Amino acid sequence: MSSTVIAVLIFVCVFAGALAGLAIRGRLPANHQDEETRDAVKLVMGLIATIAALVLSLLIASAHSSYERRETEVQELGLHIAQLDQVLAHYGPEANDSRAELRRVVEAELSRIWPNDVAAPAAMLVPPNRSPGEDLYDKLAGLTPKSDAQRSAQSHALQLMMSMSDTRRLLYEQAGGALSWPFFVVLVFWLVALFVGFGYLARRNATVVTAFFVGALTVAGANFLILDMNRPYSGLMQISSAPIRNALAHIGR
Repeated sequence: MSSTVIAVLIFVCVFAGALAGLAIRGRLPANHQDEETRDAVKLVMGLIATIAALVLSLLIASAHSSYERRETEVQELGLHIAQLDQVLAHYGPEANDSRAELRRVVEAELSRIWPNDVAAPAAMLVPPNRSPGEDLYDKLAGLTPKSDAQRSAQSHALQLMMSMSDTRRLLYEQAGGALSWPFFVVLVFWLVALFVGFGYLARRNATVVTAFFVGALTVAGANFLILDMNRPYSGLMQISSAPIRNALAHIGR
């Protein structure tokens, strides 16, 4: 289910909770609406509001930090690809086949992770048993250097391949996001309960309903940000593939 659909469902639940609170207020007997009862409800609502605000802020900060970390990994991968191509260019004509293989590997990974830059397919969540990068590593390891410069270039190229392999594995492992769904469901329950309390304490009029609408839209938007940043290769806020595409454009030049 997409982040947008979930955010819309959260908005509907929260706004319906506020309307339910308004309806409950009109049906309760007078002894359930005295000052002492309302003060008790306000205390409980203050507790729920404080906890929900803290959790929301922590989730947004955590999702943003995770998103930035993954974006940095993509940028580093693009840098390593460009560096590897340069190292192979310095190695000499003997590495031309490896440079061509590097281009094929990068194109394959781009198609797997960012097909048409729209969304990550289900295959992104599970890395293949043997990646094309392993064949490239074998090809680089099979080069026969004839000078110290070529030996140094081969060693550097193999180090870059190992680093790229580690980053690629991280991209696969992190593709599904790290959000705890039971934790998230509890948060939504708190928000619905909070808006039910708001409805109980308010008088029914157009201004109050509009305020509840804006408030529900706000918390739904916050939840959308959390969900979308936890899905970095799909959705409206997906990480750009530009660093890797830019590196691909220079391979072999």
